[in-house]
Amino acid sequence: MRGFYSIPLTGLKEGSHSFDFKIGSDFFNSYEESLIQEATLQADIDLVRRSAHMEMLIKLNGTVELICDRCLELYTQEMHTEDRILIKFGEQWEEVDDEVIMVPFGENDFQLDHLFYEFAHLGLPLKKVHPDDENGDSTCDPDMLERLDQHIINEDEKIDPRWKELEKLKNNNNKKNR
Repeated sequence: MRGFYSIPLTGLKEGSHSFDFKIGSDFFNSYEESLIQEATLQADIDLVRRSAHMEMLIKLNGTVELICDRCLELYTQEMHTEDRILIKFGEQWEEVDDEVIMVPFGENDFQLDHLFYEFAHLGLPLKKVHPDDENGDSTCDPDMLERLDQHIINEDEKIDPRWKELEKLKNNNNKKNR
C-alpha cells in the first residue's frame, strides 16, 4: 500500500536536502486507533545523504485536536516535536532500534507515514486536559466538572478504621527504629 508521505531515494545525491509536508486530519483518520482527532501539522525534514547512510531530522509543528481526559470534550493542543533517525542501507527492511532503520539497497522511496504517526503520538502530553485560562481556571466543560465534583470521595471518609490503627503501629515502629 502506498502511503501518504514519502521521499525519493533514487536520484537523491549526497549532501543536504530539505522536504516539507502538511499533515492533516485525513492522515490520522486513516488509523483506527489514533488518539488525534483533527490535525494541522507541518513536517519539516532535514536530510543528509551520505554514501552508506542518511541522517534525518523530523520536526512536527502545529496543532492537534484531542479528547480531554477530564471532561471528555475536544480541545486543541499545540505540538512541537523534533526527532532524529539514522537510515542505513542493507539487505532488508528492519527497525534496528528506535533511532536506526535499515532500508534495502535499490529501494526507490522511503515512506514517512509510520514515523509521522509515531512521532505525533509520542509528542502528545501524558495528561490530555484543556489548558487553564489566564486566571489559572480550568477551561473544561463546567457541567462535567460539576458532575465530577459530586463523585469525589473525602479521603477521611473512605479509610477503614482498622487501617488507621495499623498506620499508628507502623508510625510508632518507624519512630523506634530511628
